[in-house]
Amino acid sequence: MSAAQELEKAATNYALEAIRLDKQGSRGMAITMYQKAIETLLKLVQLYPNYRLNTVYIQRATAYQERIKTLQGALPLQPRFEERPSQTSEPSETEKASYDELILKEKPNVKWTRVVGLGQAKKAIKEAIVYPVQRPDLFPLGWPRGILLFGPPGCGKTLLAAAVATEIDATFMSVDAASIMSKWLGEAEKNVARMFESARKAAKDGRPAIVFIDELDSLIGRHSNEVGGEARMRNQFLKEMDGVIDKGINLHAYVIGATNKPWDLDWPFIRRFQKRILVPLPDHNARLGMFKLYTTHLKLVPDVDLHELARLSEGSSGSDIRDTCQSAHLRVIGELFESGRANDKRAQPRSISMGDYREILEERKPSVSLDMVASYNRWFDAFKAL
Repeated sequence: MSAAQELEKAATNYALEAIRLDKQGSRGMAITMYQKAIETLLKLVQLYPNYRLNTVYIQRATAYQERIKTLQGALPLQPRFEERPSQTSEPSETEKASYDELILKEKPNVKWTRVVGLGQAKKAIKEAIVYPVQRPDLFPLGWPRGILLFGPPGCGKTLLAAAVATEIDATFMSVDAASIMSKWLGEAEKNVARMFESARKAAKDGRPAIVFIDELDSLIGRHSNEVGGEARMRNQFLKEMDGVIDKGINLHAYVIGATNKPWDLDWPFIRRFQKRILVPLPDHNARLGMFKLYTTHLKLVPDVDLHELARLSEGSSGSDIRDTCQSAHLRVIGELFESGRANDKRAQPRSISMGDYREILEERKPSVSLDMVASYNRWFDAFKAL
């Protein structure tokens, strides 16, 4: 299989996985897979500019990017649970929640340098996880095992969890809470128990373990009309959390929860996360760092002023800034194909100009509103624990 075919196959697999996760309501994981599909397609276009299917790849990448925007927008979540006529009946094989399907065990490779800004959050996570792993003898009172990361979407919560897992070479178990809730709830209880048991086993075997739960509010949020199966699953999660944070057992097993809606969490669960950390929108210096990071491999006109772009993008999330750079890249590649010159192996996209960025920033609005920012700050003031 040629390199082009391998990239094509990888992009297809990422896209199919993204669509599957999208259909079952796993927005966070779907966005990650769509992003990987886009990156692979763009790499394919860059390496093989005269490839006959490049026009199709650009169209697909653009479509996936639009889907990411939709998923990142303030759209209502799909119903978390649809009550069945008989809760006592056994689920069919297709309804059973597959543990391997829900739990991703990928070894992260995210360095701290990729986490731009977020100094306060990084410091709190290092104190809670990295330092106890490196020198447990310095912590006679134990250390926090539950860490809650909350804040606007697209600001680096998942990236922080992956970076700390890389730092301590941990077993990293990632689950989208909405995925669990979209499955038959009897299986969800078993999967929660199995997930925590795997984490404890890894920790007992001498390797740190991190259970990362995205969209935590879907799993342990407040419910006005909770059904029996859902209550049992939530109680199972509470029981497992107690087992992890047991102060008499100093295992290096940690639970990191991420949510965009911390105000939806029940207090019994909130207090089990000893660290509650706001992951805010990037400030000017962080936005500048992100533009530097995301334009590293792009060809820019010399007059592109990254400081000015950081100023113009005030209020944007890290994901917004990445999408802006990606949009600029897609624009110049699209122009090359539309000009009919892409069949010439020597033809390359033009350099991205300041005008390109200005137009894109005018067309794209930040995905986080001022009201949302104010809500996060109020909740942080009430419940922060750094």
